[in-house]
This record gives sequence, C-alpha cells and structure tokens, in this order.
Amino acid sequence: MKKVIWITAITAAGLLHAQIKFEKGYFVDNSGKRTDAFIKNLDWKNNPTEFEFKTDESSSEIKKETIKNIQEFGIDNEQRYTRKTVMIDGSSKQLNNLSNERKPEFTEETVFLKYVVEGKADLLYYENGDLEKFFISTNGSDVKQLIYKPYYINASSVAYNEDYKKQILDNLNCGVDLTDVNNLKYKSSDLVKVFLKYNQCSNSTAINYNQNYEKRDLFNLTVRPGINLSSFEISNSSFVTSESNKFDNKVTFRIGLEAELILPFNKNKWAIFAEPTYQYYKAEKDFVVYQGQASENIRTRSIDYKSIEIPIGIRYYLFLNDKSKLFINAAYNVDFEMNSNIYYDFQSLKTSSASNFSFGAGYKYNDKFVVEFRTSTKRDLLQNNTIINTGYRTSSLILGYTLF
Repeated sequence: MKKVIWITAITAAGLLHAQIKFEKGYFVDNSGKRTDAFIKNLDWKNNPTEFEFKTDESSSEIKKETIKNIQEFGIDNEQRYTRKTVMIDGSSKQLNNLSNERKPEFTEETVFLKYVVEGKADLLYYENGDLEKFFISTNGSDVKQLIYKPYYINASSVAYNEDYKKQILDNLNCGVDLTDVNNLKYKSSDLVKVFLKYNQCSNSTAINYNQNYEKRDLFNLTVRPGINLSSFEISNSSFVTSESNKFDNKVTFRIGLEAELILPFNKNKWAIFAEPTYQYYKAEKDFVVYQGQASENIRTRSIDYKSIEIPIGIRYYLFLNDKSKLFINAAYNVDFEMNSNIYYDFQSLKTSSASNFSFGAGYKYNDKFVVEFRTSTKRDLLQNNTIINTGYRTSSLILGYTLF
C-alpha cells in the first residue's frame, strides 16, 4: 500500500510540474508599451501579483513579470487585469471574526483587479483568501469598492452594511431602478446583470468576461461500474490464543453513481466528488486452530459483507489535449453496512460501519468515458470488538460513462 501511494504521489508531482499551458495574451508596462506574449494561464482564484510568459509559443525560455512593472495584462478576451491603487475593506466575513463596526475598515493597497464587465460602467473584482470585493468605475472615474460588510450588533445578532445598493443607484442612473437593486445580492451573477443593463441603456458596448465562466459545464453525473479485488483477514488477540487468518482474495462486482462538481478556477483542474457505491465480499474457509496442541482442530469461518460506501473526495485533472485528460484523486470513504455478518468459532458477529481512505488515478476521454484504478486503506469491520480485529482492503478497476 505504501509503495502504491508513493508511486502515485511521485507520478502526480511529475505531471503537475510538466503541465504548463501558455495562451495568447498581452501586457502593458509602466511606460505604456504593449507587448504581445503567451501568458501562463493559471485561471487564478486569488488575484495574482505576478505572471509567467513567453515571447514565442515554441520558445523554451520562460520569463516573469510582477505588479511592480506591469499596469495591465490580459489573455485572449478571456481575462483582463488592471493595476490599481484602491481602498479595500479588509473586514472578515467569517462569523468567528466579524467586526463590531458598521463602517468599512479601509486600507490602501496596490493590486491587480480583474474585469468582470467592461464598458461605460466597469465592474471589477478582487479575491484573496476569504476576502472577496467588487469595485465600480464609470466613465473612467476612480475605481471604488462597492461596500458590503457583515458585522455584529450584539453577541448573537449579525447585521449587514449594504451600501453597495445605494452606490449602484447613484452611479448607474440609466435603466437601473430601485426594483433592480432591492433584491440585488453581492455576488457576480447579480451584479453583472445590472451593469450590463446600464451599459445597454447608455448605448455602450460592454464586454462580459463572466460569460466564459457561466458557460462552463461544472457538474457531471457519471455511472461507474467496475470490479473489486478484495482481501480480508481476521485476528484474535485474546489471552488464550493469538492467531491471524487470511481469506482468499475475491473478485466482485461494484456499481456507483458519481456526482462531480468542477471548481470554477484554475482552468477546471480541481473538482470535488461523491460516489455512492454498492459493493460486497463473501468468503468461507477452513482454518486449523490451536495448531500443535492437543486441542488442534479445523474450524470453518466465513464472512458475508455488503455495504453502500460513499467516497467523498477531491480530484485534480491534468489535461493532455482538448479531449484527453488524466486525473488523480483522494477520498474519505463513509461506509454503511447492510445486514452483514462474520461467522467465527460458533458465534455470529455483527459487522459495523467503518470508514477508510482511498487513492486513485485514471483517464477521461471526451468528457464522457472514464477508466480509473483505485486502492484503499484497511477497514476494520469489527471496530467495536476489543479482542477480534479485522482488515478489509479493496482495489478497484472502474469504468465510467458521464451522462451529463
């Protein structure tokens, strides 16, 4: 098992290092000079402070620029960042760290802001950790933060500073009215609608950079049949005897239905998934007990184990081309046994639900066809028994077809 995990980790590290994709873009330096280049598109979750680029796509030389030298950069109408010195409210939105003040707690920072909507009225965005802020600029005016802040009014009550609604009414005064703003949430999809509405009313051509993300297919449902190669051992550590019995490896059928959510950053490389799966293992074997003693005899021991297990995990994709990609994943497996028993020395032992971890690697073609190899750590099916211990392990070969 340790060897498998190490090989998976080393392979993953090599593939992660090897996977570099540069896309056509540009940057503008402090002197105003524009340079066309191929920029490494990391589809940043947190707004970047630097980026890597090539002056020629086939070149092996990789260069780097930072926010200190660059006032703007973009990638093929998909992303555009502009350097601005702005006042940012650094107040936390985490309940255990909320402020008691309604007013924003501004600090001046120089950052790359990401364009969400570009037109007569610009909507820009900044994210760093749990800090997520939107900014507004109209007719080339100074960029200002749209103010939204949760805060405590007493030990158990939270209120919200929603000054962003008033800011929008004051600045977007064409086509946008109180009805549009009353239920306006401080999130990209809502804000984009009112900014586009204003730009249309103002006869301004607007670019909606957010539409590239809205079109992404971020949810997949996949049927995943396969085969399990399972092993089982049981040991008795009582004061009378100490023995360990290994049952034969068994090849059994498994069937799962996986729900996968692609995370909307870093070029769709990360995903979380859950896969309810039916699996079973049944075996019977004769073992010699009290070997070499006067009471030596043969006893038949058996296991009939059925369960629904739900691996809940995280996956990383490594794109080979537009249709092919490799992936690695790790999961925590929650197990629900189904009327299962172990027959051991004239007693029927009720198995209990138990959890373990699994690690997998696989290949996906055309976002439809999947093949994966997965292996798991040991699972104790009698975890409440202090004398008898068990070890159940499974390795799986899984095929899959994505329904949507």
